[in-house]
Amino acid sequence: MLRTAAGRLAAAGWLPTSVRAVLGYYAHSGVVDVGSLRLKRRVDAVTEGMLEEAFAEVEAALAAEFDRESVAFDYDTKLVLPAQLALGYCYRREAADREARAEALTRLAIEALVDGDMRDARNDAEYEDFAVDFPTDAEDRARVARVAQETLQARVEADFEAFDDEVRALYDWAVEVSEAHQEQDEHFRDLMAAAEGAGTGAAADLDPATARERIREEYKFGTFEEDPELFEPAELELPYLKTQYDRVGVIYDGMLGMYDAAGFEVDPAFVRSIVLAIIGAQIWLDDIDDYAADRRDGQLTPVTAEYLLAGDEAAARRAVLDISESYLDLARAEATAADSPLTGIATEYIYRSGTPEVLPPGSP
Repeated sequence: MLRTAAGRLAAAGWLPTSVRAVLGYYAHSGVVDVGSLRLKRRVDAVTEGMLEEAFAEVEAALAAEFDRESVAFDYDTKLVLPAQLALGYCYRREAADREARAEALTRLAIEALVDGDMRDARNDAEYEDFAVDFPTDAEDRARVARVAQETLQARVEADFEAFDDEVRALYDWAVEVSEAHQEQDEHFRDLMAAAEGAGTGAAADLDPATARERIREEYKFGTFEEDPELFEPAELELPYLKTQYDRVGVIYDGMLGMYDAAGFEVDPAFVRSIVLAIIGAQIWLDDIDDYAADRRDGQLTPVTAEYLLAGDEAAARRAVLDISESYLDLARAEATAADSPLTGIATEYIYRSGTPEVLPPGSP
């Protein structure tokens, strides 16, 4: 009865999302862990200090670059959540004398994640997330991005010196897989254009029906050359797993592998919970929110793909919701199996933050 009531409250839009996430996780799992909330406050304080330290160095470099007395710099850091959850996981399981090393590895992970995101932004000439407190033109924004990313990259290289080569090898492997997926972007764009009757590039001769079938086979149900040991058999059947693992999941798989290589025992269920939650968040938050722009720009995502593959908009919308919820449901269950209520609550927070009503044909 209490779990049912909690579920109803979690659906109440008037409560803060953080509260709804706690209630929603309890409704799903029956787990109440007040200590997780205290742990979250500790993790937040420690990791915010890490980001402040890193950004202070960026600010000093920008002040020198632009010959200013001081510069205030900011950058979107939502992508570091898995590193924060990993630190919380270590705090719960490691002896006190191991916490400093866990923090050092988390500092490396956070800086590497931000550096990688900045590098992608620079490659795509997307500079809007590089915020400074002085007027900039297009050339200035490119300089800000270059200085910020190169400063973070130098910190990452220095951070790696404190760890064995295996830690670096896992990071390099994850980056290599992710970059290989990015190199397929043009191919998937061509397939999307052909599916809409405007074939370009290598897909120029494909009729729309054939292009849609190629999207279904290669993008929605793409197969791994060798299935990652991480996933359970049922998870390997998830739509878009291959492309989204290569797109975002592998980075966090590699990051958590770094913890294991550094001597921290990480439950595979915890790794699965993080990777599945990140893929779910990518679809449920970013791809849904960006649907209109991605459709206009010819960017193939699980959301734009479903609107090409489904029979009508209502069916496409339902499919997107079902697929997103499948990832998040599994992530939540794996978090419970790994005894990581903080990760379960974070997954629930992702779910409660979604805005599926923005998708055609409108609100449910």
